[in-house]
Amino acid sequence: MSESTIAIIGAPLDLGAGRRGVDMGPSAMRVANLNAKLASLGYKVEDLGNIAVDQQESSPAGSRRARYLPQITEVCTRVAAAVERAADAGQLPLVLGGDHSVAIGTISGMSRHYHKQRKSMGLIWIDAHADMNTPATSPTGNVHGMPLACVTGRGPKPLTHLYGYAPKVDPKNVALVGLRNVDLSERSGVRKSGVRALTMRDIDERGLRSVMEEAVQVAAAGTGGIHLSLDMDAVDPAQAPGVGTPVRGGITYREAHLAMEIISDSGRMVSMEVVEVNPVIDEANRTALLAVELILSALGKRIL
Repeated sequence: MSESTIAIIGAPLDLGAGRRGVDMGPSAMRVANLNAKLASLGYKVEDLGNIAVDQQESSPAGSRRARYLPQITEVCTRVAAAVERAADAGQLPLVLGGDHSVAIGTISGMSRHYHKQRKSMGLIWIDAHADMNTPATSPTGNVHGMPLACVTGRGPKPLTHLYGYAPKVDPKNVALVGLRNVDLSERSGVRKSGVRALTMRDIDERGLRSVMEEAVQVAAAGTGGIHLSLDMDAVDPAQAPGVGTPVRGGITYREAHLAMEIISDSGRMVSMEVVEVNPVIDEANRTALLAVELILSALGKRIL
C-alpha cells in the first residue's frame, strides 16, 4: 500500500441492527491484537479511539421505517469527518464496526476526500446481503439494511446527502460480492441500481478469483482508489459464527483470504472497514480473530 500509516477508527454503532452486540465489535478486534499485527507488517498505526455513539436505552427509536435515523446520521457524520481527516493526511482509514450503517459515514468521508480533488472512488462491498433497502422496502426498518442504497443515492435524505451531495459513489463503480440473501421487496432495486452484483452462484460457477478480478476492474475503472467494505457475514457461519445475521452457504476461510489478497495485489485499496462482528454470539472471539486475519491479508500479509 502507498499509505504507510493506518488510522484505526472505532465505530461502535448498533442502532442500525436488529440484534444487539455489534457495538462491541471494535473492542473484540482490538483484543485480537489488531494494532500490533498491523505494526508487524511495517505500518505505523495510529488508533484514534472510538466515535461517540448514543445507547439504544437512552435514544428514541423514531420512525418504524428507519429506526434511530437522527442518531445514526449524527454518528455517520462523525465517522465521515474522522475518515476525511485521516485520508487528507495521507493515512489509510480502517474503520471497525459496529453495524453496517457505519459504511455511510466511511464512504461519505472518502468520497468527500476525492470530491475535493475532482476524482471519484470505487467500492467493493463484500456481504451476504444487498443492503439496498430503503424505508419504503425494508421489512424491519433497520438502517443496517440500507447503507449501500444510501451511498449510491437512494434512501433517507439525511444519510444520502451527507456533505450536501449524492451519490457518494457511482453505481457503475460498485461491485457487490458474495450476495446470497436478498429481501423480495429489495430485488427490483438491486437489479435497477447499476451496481454489479456478483452472487454466491457466480462464485460457485466461476470461482472466487474470476469474481474478485471482475470486482476490482469495476471498482477501479476511472476512479482514484477503492474502498473495501467487508461484512463478516459474507463468510460462512461455520468460520464466522459471531455475526448479527448469519446465512449458510457463504465464502470459505481460504476464499475470504484470497479475496483480500486479490484486492491487495491490485494496489488500489485506499480505505477499509470491517463490520458486524458480534462478540455476544461468537465462540472465543473466533470471528474477530478471523476479521483481523482478513485485514492483514488485505493490507499485504502473504504466506511467503
